[in-house]
Amino acid sequence: MREAAEGWLRDYFADWVRALDLTIEEIGPEGVVMSMPISDAIRRSGGIASGQALAALADTAMVFACAGHFGAFVPVATTTLDTRFLRPASGARLRCEATVIRAGKAIVFAEARLLDLPSGKAVAQASATFFKP
Repeated sequence: MREAAEGWLRDYFADWVRALDLTIEEIGPEGVVMSMPISDAIRRSGGIASGQALAALADTAMVFACAGHFGAFVPVATTTLDTRFLRPASGARLRCEATVIRAGKAIVFAEARLLDLPSGKAVAQASATFFKP
């Protein structure tokens, strides 16, 4: 499924999302693990990763968690996104672990946890609600 997911990233996501250089490490019914380098493109003053980039990673990972849950790419629309920033991210990469909490006929609830690598410290948590047309 990982190879298919890489194709979904290429085919269904905006250029600016692909420019984040996301890596799909694992995907399946239990969720997804994605990572993103903390590059100069997403660093802000002080050398830390911007909150907007963290939120984009979390949202994208939760969309892939939905795909893993359904076993195929299913278009979903983010209806809510709540991101809690816990500490600055300044390592080499960010790891995002996302899972579906509950999937109904039209609404999917998901959550994500972002870790700063190589330290492994939690830098953000996010939850989202998605509408499945």
